[in-house]
Amino acid sequence: MAIRKVVLEGDEILRKQCREVTEVNDRIRMTMEDMLETMRAEVGAGIAGPQVGVMRRMFVAEPEPGRVYYMINPVITEQSGSQSGDEGCLSVPGLIGTVERPERIKMKALDLDGNEQEYEFEGWDATVMCHEYDHLDGILYIDKATNIRTPEESEE
Repeated sequence: MAIRKVVLEGDEILRKQCREVTEVNDRIRMTMEDMLETMRAEVGAGIAGPQVGVMRRMFVAEPEPGRVYYMINPVITEQSGSQSGDEGCLSVPGLIGTVERPERIKMKALDLDGNEQEYEFEGWDATVMCHEYDHLDGILYIDKATNIRTPEESEE
C-alpha cells in the first residue's frame, strides 16, 4: 500500500465525470487500499478516485473508525428526507461549509470481489456517501455549500 498525493481544488481533474470500472482486478483493489491509506493519513472520512488522480467511479468511505466501505460503480437508488451539516474535503483544505443532503439513501455498488452489494445509510453515513458520490460526477461540496468558512471562524 502507498499514500498517494491528494488532488486539490483548482485541478481540472476534480471537475470531470469519472468512467465506470470495467473489471474489479488486483490493480483496482490495490488502488482502493492506497486510497484507504491516503484517507487515513489525511484524517478524512472518505476519498474518491479523482481525489488521487484516478478517473474511475470508485470511492472508499470510513464514517467511523474500522467501518470501511469500498464502493465501485456506486449508484444511489433511493433517497429521502433532508439534513444539513458542516462538511470539509481533503481536496479543499482549510475550509468547511454547510451542505444540505438526504437524511437516508439506498445504494448499490460492487465490492472488492466484484460482487454487487446493497446498502442503506442514514445521518452522517448518508452524508459521507453522498459527498464521495458527488466527486464521481465532478461536484465538490463547495458547489452546494452555504456559509463557507475556516474552522477558526466557526469557533468565534
